[in-house]
Parts: sequence; structure tokens; C-alpha cells
Amino acid sequence: MQKPTPTNKEYSVKADAFLVSKTDPKGRITYCNPPFIEIVGLSEQEILGKPHNLIRHPDMPRVIFKLLWDKISHKEEIFAYVKNMSYDGGYYWVYANVTASLDKSGNIVGYYSVRRKPNSKAIDIIKPLYEKLLSIEKNTGMESAEKYLNELLKEKGVSYEEFSNNLQRL
Repeated sequence: MQKPTPTNKEYSVKADAFLVSKTDPKGRITYCNPPFIEIVGLSEQEILGKPHNLIRHPDMPRVIFKLLWDKISHKEEIFAYVKNMSYDGGYYWVYANVTASLDKSGNIVGYYSVRRKPNSKAIDIIKPLYEKLLSIEKNTGMESAEKYLNELLKEKGVSYEEFSNNLQRL
């Protein structure tokens, strides 16, 4: 399945919608609910078994996904703002909560994500930050972007989770 070409068509997550997906440990989608299917624009059969990065938008800095994977691979949850891509090339912003799914022995058997409509005031702050991180990544690499993000958070005296949660409450 070929990735779509990004367009400027923006979709909005409904205020009462929760976009839910589950993956196996390698990030292949094993479950998705109807609101997720609707906004992605593919059928459930077309989505299941595909890598979750199928909906990754090229405007997303890789450092945010590094932060996400660092957290969830250590069985910690994360809340993050993510710009995803629908299969027609359109995009939508979400406020995502991602956690590891564990078996009875505490082993990671997959990942679980619940996404909802983000606070529009938060996106006004996140967009320029992500553009800056993406620019740094393109010019000097992901390590430089990670350093920039860590310094910004240190200046604010918060973790990324506190930063994102504070923005969601604006």
C-alpha cells in the first residue's frame, strides 16, 4: 500500500470522538475503532495488519516519535500532540495517549492509543515548535532537535508530558 501525498485538506476530530487503535509489539495495527477508520479513510480490512506509521504525516518531527517510543518501550505512558495523515492526503491533529499493553507477566504484547480532539490553542503553540524541530532535524539531525526540545522543557521546568497536559488545559 503506497503512502498518500500530503495535501492541505484539514480534518477535525469530533469533540466527542475517541480514535482508538491497538498494535502488536512491532507497531502493526491489530484493532481500530470506527472513528479511527472514518478519519483515516480506509476500510478496517485495509488498515489491520499495516504498520501504524501508515498515518504518519511528514510534518511530524522524528524526535517526538523517539520520545514516544522511549516512553512506551519502558512501559510508561505518554501524552503527545500528533499530526496524522488521512489516506487521501489530508491531515488531522490529535492529542494522543499511548501506553504499552502488558501480559500477566508484565511483558509488552502491544501498544494501545486513544486519541482525541486537541485544544486549538495548544496546536497554535505546537505547530511552530514542531516546525522548528523538523527544521533542526533536517539541518543538523535528530540529536540536535532532541537537545533543543530538552533545553526548551528545562527552561520551562517541565517534562514533555507536563508541557503537553498544560497546553491541553489552555
